[in-house]
Amino acid sequence: MTDESADSVKFRFRIELQGVAPPIWRRIDVPGRYSFWDLHVAIQDAMGWLDYHLHAFRSPAPGRSESLEIGIPDENELMDDRQTTAGWEVPISSHFVRPGQAMVYEYNFGDGWIHDVVLEEIIPDHAPQRLACVGGQRACPPEDCGGTWGYQSLLEAMADPRHEEHDEFVRWLGGKYDPEKFEPAKVTFDDPKERWIRAFTQA
Repeated sequence: MTDESADSVKFRFRIELQGVAPPIWRRIDVPGRYSFWDLHVAIQDAMGWLDYHLHAFRSPAPGRSESLEIGIPDENELMDDRQTTAGWEVPISSHFVRPGQAMVYEYNFGDGWIHDVVLEEIIPDHAPQRLACVGGQRACPPEDCGGTWGYQSLLEAMADPRHEEHDEFVRWLGGKYDPEKFEPAKVTFDDPKERWIRAFTQA
């Protein structure tokens, strides 16, 4: 897809968190001209993550045994076999060219939150600045809760006032946590350029 054609479409993605049932998922529309950094910011905002940790998009690399990885390059990668391409340098249209294509998106390598990112539609749109969350279900897990295992433990403790960890989790979360609550219309999106400036430049 050329830059010109990417400017006249929006991409509709479905993002679903692996290893959680009932599923936690979002459906978002993003401009076709977006980079992978821009898509990362949109996923963070739609899911409800706080962008405290590293991330990476991955997919099988054509003709190679290892996966293609797009995210935030690390100078320490020279010490191992990984090579990460900077997300802000790669347009999503260079990898997502037809509906049904998918990548995985990992956030917080410690907790290991893996998301399936599937392109559902490429929609003609001559106002490609439009960005929206158009669907989804269930609240995002709290940051740093320990991955899928820790999240399940948190849900069990929060659901039972007699659980030995119930009060501790209530204090940690600052009150109640409703795992079923999600309202797509209330999602707000940050400017990815401003997010990049905050992340990589000093005041």
